[in-house]
Amino acid sequence: MRRSLAISGGLLLAACLLATGVTAQTGGNEGLSPTLSAIKNSHTVRLGYRESSPPFSFLDQSGRPIGYSLELCEAIVEEIGIEVDDPNLKIDYVKVTSDDRIDAVLQNKIDLECGSTTANAERGKRVAFSPLMFVAGTKLMVPKASGVRQLADLKGKTIVVTKGTTNEQAIQAADKKFSLGLNILTGADHEQSYQMLVDGKADAFATDDILLFGLIARHKAQDKFRVTGDYLSYDPYGIMFKKGEPQLSAVVERAFRKLGSNRDLVPLYNKWFIARLPTGERLNVPISLQLEEAFKAMDDSASANN
Repeated sequence: MRRSLAISGGLLLAACLLATGVTAQTGGNEGLSPTLSAIKNSHTVRLGYRESSPPFSFLDQSGRPIGYSLELCEAIVEEIGIEVDDPNLKIDYVKVTSDDRIDAVLQNKIDLECGSTTANAERGKRVAFSPLMFVAGTKLMVPKASGVRQLADLKGKTIVVTKGTTNEQAIQAADKKFSLGLNILTGADHEQSYQMLVDGKADAFATDDILLFGLIARHKAQDKFRVTGDYLSYDPYGIMFKKGEPQLSAVVERAFRKLGSNRDLVPLYNKWFIARLPTGERLNVPISLQLEEAFKAMDDSASANN
């Protein structure tokens, strides 16, 4: 029940973070928001991607960015094309990390951030977010032979987190609250954090549970590591973009509502979380009731309202 209430709170928070704006389409550059105007002039949308956040945003065997978040962003790009009257927009993939992704949006280096980013109130003061696309929470990855079952078992030990994540904040807060005396290391990205655990430099790696499962699957490390512990945070994910542009917010929401009305959101989820990934692994993580309900709320079709 506590998890259900907390996740419901996360869903409400994510909904509150949504910027509302105009829905009318605008011809020409006149009246377009700054981001949309720049896209129309360059005929290009810049998508920020992560290298090691499977299944949200990662690289396939050929080094091409793929993932659930990127497919959602590509749907947004189609809707942007309608808004700026350019159906042949190009996509420029720009690598970002957990530490520089917000600055990449603020400094106009990317138009959409397509990773595994938590939409929380603190970040909502600086950037905008799409409707909810996933709900995760901070847990621990530890060696299978480890006696660690929860964070308290790590008292005085070393834990690695990825720099610039809400997980880093969650671990620092718990360390202070419970006087655990943790030695907290930071990795530049999830892959580096994982490798620090593999190399024995840390006793545990803390990040969102779905990312831990994704890394274990990707490295075929089911016999080496396990995910454990109570949830240390609840994190609603969204696509991140520039704040203060109601027209862009409206385009992003419209893209989600089209996916919802066409019943595409759940199949898209299943493609990346249930079916075998293009890189060969399978996560087998069923959609949560909370996320399924959030997707249903995106359905504007007549049958959904009957």
